[in-house]
Amino acid sequence: MSYVLLGLNHRTASVSIREQLALGDGRLAVALEKARRHDDIQEAVILSTCNRVEFYAAAKNTGQAAAAIWNILEDTCQLGRNAWTRFQPHLYQLEGQQAVHHLFRVASSLDSMVVGEPQILGQLKGAFEKATEAESVGKLLGRGMTRAFSAAKRVRTDTEIGKSGVSVSYVAAQLAQKIFGSLAGKAVLLVGAGEMAELAARNLAAQGATRTTIANRSLDRAQALAARLGGTARPLEALPELLISADIVITSTGASQPILHRRSLAGIMRARKYRPLFLIDIAVPRDVEPAAGDLDNVYLYDVDDLEQVVATNMASRQREAQMAESIIEEEVSSFMSWVDQTDIFPTIVAMRERCIAVKDAEVERALAKLAHLDERDRKVIAQMAHALTNKILHRPTTTLKRRAAEGTANREVVDLVHELFDLPDTDTGQLPSEASGRAHKGQSKHNKHQA
Repeated sequence: MSYVLLGLNHRTASVSIREQLALGDGRLAVALEKARRHDDIQEAVILSTCNRVEFYAAAKNTGQAAAAIWNILEDTCQLGRNAWTRFQPHLYQLEGQQAVHHLFRVASSLDSMVVGEPQILGQLKGAFEKATEAESVGKLLGRGMTRAFSAAKRVRTDTEIGKSGVSVSYVAAQLAQKIFGSLAGKAVLLVGAGEMAELAARNLAAQGATRTTIANRSLDRAQALAARLGGTARPLEALPELLISADIVITSTGASQPILHRRSLAGIMRARKYRPLFLIDIAVPRDVEPAAGDLDNVYLYDVDDLEQVVATNMASRQREAQMAESIIEEEVSSFMSWVDQTDIFPTIVAMRERCIAVKDAEVERALAKLAHLDERDRKVIAQMAHALTNKILHRPTTTLKRRAAEGTANREVVDLVHELFDLPDTDTGQLPSEASGRAHKGQSKHNKHQA
């Protein structure tokens, strides 16, 4: 058997395309059950997130499996007429080592929109758990998933790919922590109730800031956000007094002119006895007059400032991603050595069984013509035929085992042995223990799925 993947992601399809293939829990269960019952698919795991839908499978015939996967997705998502024509340009199909390589990169967040984000690993583990519950996972795909998780853990441990924030909200929390040291007990004031302000407040809370107040022109919106954050809502008119007690202020009002000026903030800083004030202005146009940042102990950052930090952090992550790619290459090569053995050992068994069956039939036919022989002579002939068969099989058997250990017993070698000895298709059966081996030399062909 081999791996096959059919999917699309944020790079190949817009959200309007991705959402049509999105599989919630209900649809996911239906699709997994269809896969479990399909003759062309032996194992299946389906990953469905806002940025990707990917159907991983183990199958004897990857071409037939890819067609079966599409039929399952088309039917489950009720895509309607001409679905293949509409979706085909956005889909990718990967097989064998390329499918495994893609899986390992996805698990390690190297294929994510934001490289290094941690959510995808949890999402992939969740997809694996659901497939396991649906009994659609076997030894081959199950081992591939667990090795992908191990590779992702190694990437996190051996690189710093996830340590530099790459969102404005996360960077804002990081800067606040640098200024204050600890954010425990710090008071956060949101001026405006926008989504970015909420994200920044949540990141600050994750760093220890626990007291949040929302000031907004619409008190209803402020109260709704306060309920989500566990904070307090106040009218915008209370802003001057709120600024006196706040430590961290996030502004995002959408006003056409600044609402905080240097002169007013100078008076507020005197009332604060010049305690540090961290201002994060993520509004466009800006809410805070730039000159306010010249005041002592006022730390003012606008969107451009934060995005410069984000860009620096992104560059850092890209450098770490190069190291992570090397780790993935090593992990994939190691794993593919084991995959090769899952093909070669059943093939060795089938080859020996075929030859022994031919030997037994020929010995029986010969002895039927030699009825005059006594039992001792008949045993001698049978033993000679057995020894001859073993001697003939010895070299191909040891060569195949050696190539499996080296990682060079690829799919082409297996197919050649099957053709030479006229062997039937075999499942992986009893799988060998993983071997680190040398790098797998075979490369799977990357084809687009064809109807």
